[in-house]
Amino acid sequence: MRVTRTFAFLDLSGFTAYTEAAGDDAAVAVLAQLRALLRAEAERWGVRVTKWLGDGVMLSGVDADAVVACCATVRDEVAAGSTLPLRGGIAGGAVIMFEGDDYVGAAVNMAARLCHHAEPNQLLISAATAAELSGAVAMRELPSARLGGFDAPVPVREILGPRAQQSLSAV
Repeated sequence: MRVTRTFAFLDLSGFTAYTEAAGDDAAVAVLAQLRALLRAEAERWGVRVTKWLGDGVMLSGVDADAVVACCATVRDEVAAGSTLPLRGGIAGGAVIMFEGDDYVGAAVNMAARLCHHAEPNQLLISAATAAELSGAVAMRELPSARLGGFDAPVPVREILGPRAQQSLSAV
């Protein structure tokens, strides 16, 4: 069955080196903190934790704004209180729902490749998906990225955070 979804991959940067230096127990504590935060924020924004990927996660949702808000919130919370920074990639589009709980398609692959391309504390989104957002988040244009498996460079935006609310003063 073909469905339209927005996908995000989030990944802890430096997890392997951290595990080597700090040990398995410390690594498990970092993962438990991340997973608790992700579960809470996914529920808050109506986003699905599609699958856990070791020190990362795949998220999906029908509302691109909600997926972006969830990812930005998690990124900012992790930056404020975790040992390791988070990075992520977001893309949306029509995909095949496979066996009822997995997804196959270019949007999934692009989100994963964007995550891999991102720097620590950076959320990258395809320009096509960014164009569908309501404008609630601030973004900046980046040079198009060469992503594995995609023939042409992909136009990319970086999610900076929520737009500041403009206050209106009475005249």
